Amino acid sequence: MTARTHDLTAISALVIIFAVTSISPVRMSTVILAVFANLLGGIAPDIDQPTAPFWRNLPIGKYFGKVFDKLLGGHRFLSHSLLGLALFGFLFHLLLIFFHPVMADVNIKYVWWAFMIGMISHLIMDSLTKEGVPWLLPFPLKFGFPPIKSLRVTTGKRVENWIIFPLILLIDAWLTLHYSSHIVYLLHQRIV
Repeated sequence: MTARTHDLTAISALVIIFAVTSISPVRMSTVILAVFANLLGGIAPDIDQPTAPFWRNLPIGKYFGKVFDKLLGGHRFLSHSLLGLALFGFLFHLLLIFFHPVMADVNIKYVWWAFMIGMISHLIMDSLTKEGVPWLLPFPLKFGFPPIKSLRVTTGKRVENWIIFPLILLIDAWLTLHYSSHIVYLLHQRIV
């Protein structure tokens, strides 16, 4: 999937989980960092691709992208597996612990979960593509849905651009209309 589809899916998954779960009140700083972490998690698995938007937006990103491509075994390898999910989750947790002293009012548990929701949404969406995802590394077998490869989506082509992306937007619109009073109430109660 393209970066914009991953971004939309990550934030959509976060909003859905936010709307249907019971969490304690949080500060605005936690909400802002959680949204940022979620979007970061939504593109993090593509850190293994030198041409990914993440690297293109950094001044010397193409060089780092090439290093990470080799380090992670190429595109859709380690970073697109359950093993990679655990590794990235662990490293992001360490990063949050390191920075927690300068952001003491941030609930890092929620920020971490937001990151993981973004990563999981990325892997699920890439499972819909023709290439699939090696969920069970070190076993290199790639899984996709539906199981018949010819029925899966080609990244950046018509089905993604004209069906999947608009469908996610429609789901978001429906959720917003359906849960608007609930979301407003939650925001009022949670953002302290």
